Amino acid sequence: MPKQNNKMSGIKVKSPMKTFKRILGYLKDYKGLLVIALICMFANVVCNVGGTFMMSIILDSFIMPLAEGKTVTLGVLSGVGALGGIVAIMASIYLLGASLHYVYNYIIVRITTRVLQNVRNEMFEKMEKLPIRYFDTHTHGDIMSLYTNDTDTLRELLSNGLPNMITNVLTIIGMFIAMLVLSPLLTLISVVMLVIMLFIVKFIAGRSGKHFVGQQRQIGAINGYIEEHLDGLKVVKVFCHEDAEKKEFDVFNGDLKEASRQAHTYANVLMPIMGNLSYVTYAITAIVGTVLSLNSFGGMSWGKLVSFMTFSRQFSNPLAQMAQQLNGVLMALAGAERIFELIDQQPEEDEGYVTLVNATEDEDGNLVETNEYTGMWAWKHFHKADGTTTYVKWTGEVEFENVTFGYVPEKTVLKNISLVAKPGQKIALVGSTGAGKTTIINLVNRFYDINDGKIRYDNINITKINKADLRKSMAMVLQDTHMFTGTVSDNIRFGKLDATDEEVVNAAKLANADYFIRHLPNGYDTMITGDGENLSQGQRQLLAIARAAVANPPVLILDEATSSIDTRTERLIEQGMDSLMQGRTVFVIAHRLSTVRNADLICVLEHGEIIERGNHDELIAKRGKYYQLYTGAFELE
Repeated sequence: MPKQNNKMSGIKVKSPMKTFKRILGYLKDYKGLLVIALICMFANVVCNVGGTFMMSIILDSFIMPLAEGKTVTLGVLSGVGALGGIVAIMASIYLLGASLHYVYNYIIVRITTRVLQNVRNEMFEKMEKLPIRYFDTHTHGDIMSLYTNDTDTLRELLSNGLPNMITNVLTIIGMFIAMLVLSPLLTLISVVMLVIMLFIVKFIAGRSGKHFVGQQRQIGAINGYIEEHLDGLKVVKVFCHEDAEKKEFDVFNGDLKEASRQAHTYANVLMPIMGNLSYVTYAITAIVGTVLSLNSFGGMSWGKLVSFMTFSRQFSNPLAQMAQQLNGVLMALAGAERIFELIDQQPEEDEGYVTLVNATEDEDGNLVETNEYTGMWAWKHFHKADGTTTYVKWTGEVEFENVTFGYVPEKTVLKNISLVAKPGQKIALVGSTGAGKTTIINLVNRFYDINDGKIRYDNINITKINKADLRKSMAMVLQDTHMFTGTVSDNIRFGKLDATDEEVVNAAKLANADYFIRHLPNGYDTMITGDGENLSQGQRQLLAIARAAVANPPVLILDEATSSIDTRTERLIEQGMDSLMQGRTVFVIAHRLSTVRNADLICVLEHGEIIERGNHDELIAKRGKYYQLYTGAFELE
């Protein structure tokens, strides 16, 4: 794997305001709850600021008069009882504030979890619609990072970042008003110090923010590398490549460490600096306030001074928290941008309007659409010009006409491929690795669209056929089998979700998988986990064939379907596969040429071109490339 040059730490969020507005768009369905939460936030700040403000009243109107021997009253209470009453009122205000804090946090968490559920659903829904090309150009680990790390930063923004930002802004405003009421002069001093703090916050946060964005991207890169390494761990061990892999990982880990170090260096020095500046502000305020109180200047009393000093000490905390949260906000915006990049990807285009339906014939021999399986299929063709619908009987004929294709513009993989697969024929594609065999299969089901030429299915251009119906008419058995977490029955039924237990068993018997399945601990109810790690490769291949069998498709594609099965099992499978292939058009890709001897047409590919075609006997008689491959295979055997 090529090493990644780390220039990401200097990347900034591309469109922070646009991304932020889009995040807020997910909250529009919860306006009522948000209004309640905002009211609770505002009331909570009022309680906290009001409780602190009451300290001046308690000192000036109750404690100081009692110390001087004066009588104080509060309703029917007097003396110490009055003091206890006012303290109880202040405690009640703080208790109310704590209750409101709990209420709005509960609401925010409820909204956040729903929003994240919607975001993940939207991501997964879009991912299912993306073309195969997207997954060819993005590592699985990087995509997984969107669902984990990036989504988690978005959760942090919605559940903590934004609510705390709003609360801190309200707190600063509330404290500022209270301080202004207590002493305009001391407030002016605090504002001057606040301006100094803002400049420091802007300087530090601006430098840490871009590194937090880089950190997010590096996490995605390292996740991709780890995921790839885990998938190929056996290969790494077989070739004793552990040390080389460790060095490769060190590069990714070093890039992540550097991005994290730079981000957290700035972020971690912010709080101490802000804390020390708040102490400086506190000291200056205390000195000036004491002088004002001693001289009774501007109506400054000891009670007001104590309350002001409390506000002064707390005034920098919301600002420091906002500065600290700014890094989290930038991380969340960076993560959200990556999420939105996935959501905004162009889905797989599907302009097809011809669909595949079950059909039957009426008394006059005309095709009629039916919802029941009849073993007969028809193409339902809606004609926009006159609004009529016609049905064309499915025969399974596939034709390539001068097809040219390349995965990237600068490299052509297939060159002027012309090929006709007649209904019910078995077509074998053989050739060396990279000759273009699997590419032909990828084009038949439109995983990729051709650059030039035409592909017809029952004389219908496949671009006119709805992709879902096109692929529904085909079942594939790939060389790399994949098992899903679930029972053996569930994995077979993946080919047809509404298949009955009887259909599942019949499909397993057809693929010669029934015998080994019944010898599993729980038979068809045996759980498969870890991509079938509790099964052999051959058993997984048999289940994949059973999965194709239960789908009962008009067209069958076998891409090295028996590559992981021993010769004896292969012969048993071929007996069942012959039944499955009956009446179907079958494409077979095989390196083991003994499996394609009975093919109706064998196409030999080399460098993206068909250099020979014919049946087994005809190609052997030519003594060309196929003869060399076939005799070479026998020599190897």
